[in-house]
Amino acid sequence: MQGKFLSTLLLSLVLNLLIKPISLFGIDAAVQNRVGATEYGLYFSLLNLSVLFNILIDLGINNYTIRTMAQDPFAATKHVGRIMVLRGILFIIYSIFTLCIAVFIGYHGYELQLMGVLIFNQLLIMFTAYARSYFSGLHYFKTDALLSVLDRFLLIFICGFVLYSSFFTSHFKIEWYIWIQTICYAITLIVALILLSRIIQLNHFSFDRKFSVTVIKQSLPYAALILLMLLYTRSDSVILERLNENGRYEAGVYAQGFRLLDALYMFGMVFAGLLFPMFSRLLKQSKKDVLPLLQTSGNLLIGGCSVLIITLYFNAEMVLSWIYENNVNYSAHSFRWLMLGFFGISLNFIFGTLLSANGNFKELNYLAFAAVIFNIGMNLFMAPTYGSVGISITFFITQVAVAIAQLFIAKEKIGFQLVPKFIGLHFLLFLSLILLGIVFQKSTGLIFTQLFVGGFLLLVLRIINLKELKMMFLSPKETKNNI
Repeated sequence: MQGKFLSTLLLSLVLNLLIKPISLFGIDAAVQNRVGATEYGLYFSLLNLSVLFNILIDLGINNYTIRTMAQDPFAATKHVGRIMVLRGILFIIYSIFTLCIAVFIGYHGYELQLMGVLIFNQLLIMFTAYARSYFSGLHYFKTDALLSVLDRFLLIFICGFVLYSSFFTSHFKIEWYIWIQTICYAITLIVALILLSRIIQLNHFSFDRKFSVTVIKQSLPYAALILLMLLYTRSDSVILERLNENGRYEAGVYAQGFRLLDALYMFGMVFAGLLFPMFSRLLKQSKKDVLPLLQTSGNLLIGGCSVLIITLYFNAEMVLSWIYENNVNYSAHSFRWLMLGFFGISLNFIFGTLLSANGNFKELNYLAFAAVIFNIGMNLFMAPTYGSVGISITFFITQVAVAIAQLFIAKEKIGFQLVPKFIGLHFLLFLSLILLGIVFQKSTGLIFTQLFVGGFLLLVLRIINLKELKMMFLSPKETKNNI
C-alpha cells in the first residue's frame, strides 16, 4: 500500500507542480494585477461565499462513494444515475440558499450577476468531483490525477491567450475571468463523464426518494463536517469585505497571501485525496495495518511543509514581490500568519483524514463546531479594526488549535503512540530553519539557503526515508494502475 501511495503521489505532485503554480501565479495573480486589489477583492469574497455552502450540492456523497468503493468496489456503481439526479435537486436548493444569503448580507445588482455564474461553476466543479470519486474509489489514481489538473491546464491556455495576446487590448474585466473558468470547468466535466462511461454504465437517471434519503443519512455527518470546516476557513474574507471600512481593498490584499496558501493547500489535498481510500481500506482490515502508511505520509507532509512554511515566513516580501506589483509590504504581514496557520492544516490532512476514514465524525463535528464559534466570533471583532492582518491571526490560532485537538483524538481512537524520536527530529528541523532565518535574515540568498539546508536535514535526519521512496520502483505489482 505504501508503494502505491508513493508512486501515485509522485505522479500527482509532478502534475500539480507543472500546472497549478502556473495557473495560480501566471494567470490568477496576473488577473489581480490587471484588475486591481479592490475589484479582485470583490471577486474573492463572492467566490468564497459560493464555496461556503457548496457542500449542499454534495452532502458528503463523494466521501460516501470513495469509502464504499474502496471497501466494496462494485457496491456503488449501479447508483450513478440516481445520485446525479439527486445532486441536481440539491444544486437547486444550494443556489436558492446561497443567493438568499448574498442578498441578506447586502449584495445586489452586478454583484448578484457575478454570484450567479460562480454558483453555476460550483455545479460543474462538484459534478466533476463526483465523477472523480469513482476513479479514486476504484484506485484509478492516475486518471483521477490527470482530471484534477485538466481545468487548470485549460485555464492557462485560454485565459493566458486573453491576458497576454495582442488581440485583446481593452481593459481586462473580472467577469471575463469568471466566464473563462466556466468554459474550463465544463470541458473538464465532459471529459470526466466520457471516461467514467467507459468503466461504469451511465443510465437509469431517475429520482429514488428512498435511496436518496438513505444516502443522505449515511453521508450527513461528513457533510456537516465539511460545512463547518468551510465556515471556519472561508468565511473570513466575506466578513472582512462586508465589515471593514475599506473591505474590498483589504480582501484583495488578503487574497494575495491566501493565493500562496491555496497553492500549498492544493498539494496537501493530493495527500488527503490519496490517503482517504487507503486509510479506509487498511482500517477495515486492522488499525495496526494503517500505522506504516501513517508514519510515511506524516513524515513526507509535515517535514516538507515545515521547510516551506519557515522559508516563506522569513522571505515573505521577496516571494510576494515576484508575483505582485502592488501592496507587497502590506500583504506580507497577513501572509506570514497564514503560513504559520498552514502548519495546522498540514496536520489536518493527516489526522483529520485518518479520523474521517475511521468514521469518527461525531468527534470531528464537535471540534469543528467549536472552531466555527471561535473563528467567526473573533473575526467579527478583528476584521473591522485590524483588517487582513486581524483575520490572518484568527486563521492561525484556529487551524493550529484544531490540528492539535485532532492529533490527540486520533491518538485515542486509532491507538498509535507519539514517538519522542519523531517529535524530536521534526523539532530539530524546525528550530534549525528558524535560527537560519534569524541569523541571515538580511541575506538575499536566505531563501535558497533555507531550502537547501531544509532538504539536506530531511534526508540526514531520515525524516524522509530514501528506502521508502524506492518502494515506488521496487513494487511494480502494487504500483500498477489502469487509466
